[in-house]
Amino acid sequence: MNVTGIKGAAIPVRGNDIDTDRIIPARFMKCVTFAGLGAYAFHDERQNTDGSSKKHPFDDARWAGHPVLVSNANFGCGSSREHAPQALKDYGVKAVVAESFAEIFAGNCCSLGIPAVTLSSEDIQDLLTVIEENPQTEVNIDVDAMTVKLEGKEWKATMPSSHRNALLDGSWDSTGVLLEGKENVAATAAQLPYMK
Repeated sequence: MNVTGIKGAAIPVRGNDIDTDRIIPARFMKCVTFAGLGAYAFHDERQNTDGSSKKHPFDDARWAGHPVLVSNANFGCGSSREHAPQALKDYGVKAVVAESFAEIFAGNCCSLGIPAVTLSSEDIQDLLTVIEENPQTEVNIDVDAMTVKLEGKEWKATMPSSHRNALLDGSWDSTGVLLEGKENVAATAAQLPYMK
C-alpha cells in the first residue's frame, strides 16, 4: 500500500529527547504480539503511581483520537525497541512530525507505514502553537511534495529519501511485497533442491 500522505488533527507532545521508554515503558512489553500496546503509550507520562492523571495530551479530550503526533527534537531516542512505534500505531497515530528523530525509531516508523517527517525548530513551534490553540485543526502531511500544511500555512518537510521512496512505492510493507511476488517466490522455491 502506497502512503502518499496523512490528514488529520494533531496531538501536541512537547519536549526534547522523548525516549522509547517514555513512549512505552519496558514493563508493558511482555507480549506475544503488539496488539493492545496503545493503551500503555506514554503510560508513566500520563498517570501518577496512584492512577491519577498527569494531564498529558494523550489523556486530554481535546486531542483524543488524533492521528498526527507533533513533538520536538530527538524524538524516539533511547533503545531500538520497535514496541514504541507499534504502541503509537495501536493508539491510532498515523504520522509523526518533529524537529528530529532517532534514526532507528524513524526506520521502525517507516516499516509500519508511518511517515516520520521533520520540520525546523521554528516551524515546529509554530505548528505546536496552532494545534494547542485550535485542537481540531487538520494537519495535512504530503509525503510526495514533502510539505506539512494547515490553516493556510505550509512548511517544507524532510525525511530520508529511502523512507520517502518506500512509503510512496509501497515497499515499506515487506509482507505486501512478498505477496505481490508470490508466483516468483514459488517459481524460485521450486528450483531449490532443499525446498522439494
